[in-house]
Amino acid sequence: MKKKKKTKRYTEVSALGPYISMSAHKVRRVIDQIRGRSYEETLMILKFMPYGACYPIFKLISSAAANGSHNMNFEKKHLIISKAEVNEGPTVKKWKPRAKGRGYPIKRYTCRITIVLRDISLNEKYKKYIRKPSALMD
Repeated sequence: MKKKKKTKRYTEVSALGPYISMSAHKVRRVIDQIRGRSYEETLMILKFMPYGACYPIFKLISSAAANGSHNMNFEKKHLIISKAEVNEGPTVKKWKPRAKGRGYPIKRYTCRITIVLRDISLNEKYKKYIRKPSALMD
């Protein structure tokens, strides 16, 4: 007798920006504003924020939504930002020539941005399949 193979329902899609040439501190300032919001609301917020970090985040969120709509047939209006994190990337170190033959070190900071979008309509549809924690484990 064959056992039926369980299929896992994927409700998340992600995009990764590996070497964004910007300080992680500057990007976190924007990421903290959009975490947990809907896709459409996030695009509107990023469009009108006055920070330079908004453009690469805007591109990443658009890319993640395109991944979801193309690969998993998600609708963009049902997507929310479930996880957004910024980590420091490698630092590019250079020397700038100065007066009297001296050199001055310059550090170019980079960061890695990870955006994860979740489709909330699938959570509603497959709510009966989600395992609930037992009441005994408190």
